[in-house]
Amino acid sequence: MTGIPEDAARLAQVRAAMTGSEIDALVLRPSPDFRFLGGRGGAFLVVTADAAVETADPAPHVPAGARRVGVDPEMRVRELFGLAIEAELVPAAAVLAPLRLRKHPAEVEAVAAAAGAAEAVLAQARELAWFGATEREMAARLRLLLLEGGCEEALSVRVSAGEHTARPAHLPGERVINPGDALLVSVCGRWDGWCAEAARVFAVAEPPEDFEAMYSVVIAAHRAALAAVRPAAPAGSVAAAARAVIEGSGYGHFAAPSAGRGLGLGHDEGPRLRPGEDTALEPGMVLCVEPAIYVPDLFGARVADVAACTAQGATLLTAGPQPLLVLDR
Repeated sequence: MTGIPEDAARLAQVRAAMTGSEIDALVLRPSPDFRFLGGRGGAFLVVTADAAVETADPAPHVPAGARRVGVDPEMRVRELFGLAIEAELVPAAAVLAPLRLRKHPAEVEAVAAAAGAAEAVLAQARELAWFGATEREMAARLRLLLLEGGCEEALSVRVSAGEHTARPAHLPGERVINPGDALLVSVCGRWDGWCAEAARVFAVAEPPEDFEAMYSVVIAAHRAALAAVRPAAPAGSVAAAARAVIEGSGYGHFAAPSAGRGLGLGHDEGPRLRPGEDTALEPGMVLCVEPAIYVPDLFGARVADVAACTAQGATLLTAGPQPLLVLDR
């Protein structure tokens, strides 16, 4: 991809960070960190002070006498035991996570392409027949749309209906979607290695009682969160802006604790948009802004959009907050 820093320049940054953290080598499996350092398709990537090697057997490439080795957080237990490295194993994230926070302009464009794919699926979702289908059936249709649209992987597809919209961790099940249901739909796909998620809220035939009022609060919180995205602002201020709107509406007890997180090569990165998070926002950071309200046993609403932090503030890479759409079939 043109415009993205060469692997050599990125490796120089990583090696400087390794020195600062007193880490003698990194051992990565295929993962976001692996791709960040230019890994192509090997079983492991080993990075040392003077080499970067893809290999099936990392142990011979770790320097003799290495005292601390950073390992991939996605490494399986059997892989850890199989390394046969006599050194202290520590998370590689200590070195790599800070470097992955800020994206190069071409990388922001890559996330924008993934965001466009997610948005396109949600646009198609409005035309699907929802009445009488189950959450699981509709999630399968959306997953297929992501893949047909060009994503190499559907990372997460959520469909929650009625009272299930009040469960943040709900997985699509056999619940039948009926007229009068609130509907929460989110899709997250990987496009050319980059990830993006978007979530929208619908009503089926007609909104439940009081649902539109609650949804309008989520939209106002979402707009406040976006307005708080600016360089040098602490990430926690974005969550605080969303929370202030929800608290002022009387729904504070039902607010989600976080207002979002970072996106990039992984679908769940830093910075964390949660209270007290002091990481300073910078141009090039890409965020999934997703305030939510969950009223137990009744309904909930979460609106998720992808935005890039720029010198001027937040630039949306998805469509942004929209009026509640009532599906007619």
